Order: sequence, then structure tokens, then C-alpha cells
Amino acid sequence: MTRSARVLIVDDEPAIREMIALALVRNGFEYVEAADAEEAQAQIARARPDLILLDWMLPGLSGIDLARRLKARPASQELPIIMLTARTEEASKVQGLELGADDYITKPFSPRELIARINAVLRRVRPRSASHFLEVAGLRLDPDARRVSAGDETLDLGPTEFHLLRFLMENPERVHSRSELIEMVWGANAFVEERTVDVHIRRLRKALQPTGHDRLIQTVRSAGYRLSDRD
Repeated sequence: MTRSARVLIVDDEPAIREMIALALVRNGFEYVEAADAEEAQAQIARARPDLILLDWMLPGLSGIDLARRLKARPASQELPIIMLTARTEEASKVQGLELGADDYITKPFSPRELIARINAVLRRVRPRSASHFLEVAGLRLDPDARRVSAGDETLDLGPTEFHLLRFLMENPERVHSRSELIEMVWGANAFVEERTVDVHIRRLRKALQPTGHDRLIQTVRSAGYRLSDRD
């Protein structure tokens, strides 16, 4: 690997997180941890991981429901997910894979098997994401590297502004209401006021100002926002 992949470990059992973390470090990976779905979503917003190891049974929102939620959002639908579970029934495995999980490991598992599966998933998804650039009017967004640039200049965006720009670039010329943006960027169950969208739109425009691409983010009176290269 050309850089250390970052893995998010989501499991409510500290001993399992510790075992996985040790295996990751020994094999050159970076990692972050979360004990439940709420903490996992905060970690993803803070710094997008390259892959998620997600336990099926979590306190509160289950792992399978978290996976379903992540795969429903444009900002996180391409995140590779490996489900970790003690369930051995074929129906459970099928359910996990059908909702978009990239692989499935049954507990107990060996560190060697875990690392092999992680590497296999990363090999599959990285070529696919490497060519998935978004570009509008010279503004270029690289989802895999989490980089936004224009020409030779790299623009500094916060995590929320990055996800907001990505959604707008994936759906150009369409007008999106504030409530739609909240659902698609923050999540349907997020407790976010509509004026919060305006705050992040202002931050996004400010981040795009150095290259003049702030003009792409247009306000549609009484309707919402759109990304357009048209005046």
C-alpha cells in the first residue's frame, strides 16, 4: 500500500477492539475505535476511514442498521464495510451482504484471516474509487483521497463541507431543500436545524473563494441551494 489505510473498528467489546487494533498496527494500518453507532458516526464525520469493521450487535442502533444508514447516504455509501458477528446462519450473512456490506467474518476469527479479508476488500474497492472523480467547471473532488482542488491549488474543507460539496457535485443543477440536505448529508435521524445548513453553506463558499468556485453554490430563494455553472 502506498499509504497506511485507516480502519474504523466498531465493537462494544473492548477486548475485541484491542485484539483487532493490535493486528492492524502489526500489519501497517492506522485505526480509530468506536463502541457504538453514535460514536462511529462521529468518527466518520471527523475523518473518513478507508474501511469499517462493524459488529452486528451493538448497543442502541445495531450494526446492521448503521450499515444500512451509511449505505443510504451519498456521502458514505462507498465506504467499504466488513461485518463482524457471531451469527452463523446463511440468512444473516445474506442480509448483511445484500444491504451493501463488502464482506462478512464470523466470530471467533484469527487476526491472520481478518487482515487477509481487509486487504482483499481494499484491493477491490480502491481501483474503483480511484477513477471516481467529480469535476465541475475545473473544481475537482477526489472521494478516495478526500481532496478538493482547482488546477494546482488544493482547497481546505472541513468534513461536513466536503460531504456537502460532494452531494451537490453528484447532483448538479438540481435545487435541494434544506431538509433534503440534512437527510442526505447529516442523516435522516440527525438533530440538525435548517439554519445549520446555511452556516455550512457559508463555510463551503468561503473555502471555495480562493479559486472563484464559490459562485457555483447558488441560493434559490424560498427553495434551497443548487450547484450550477450557469448564471
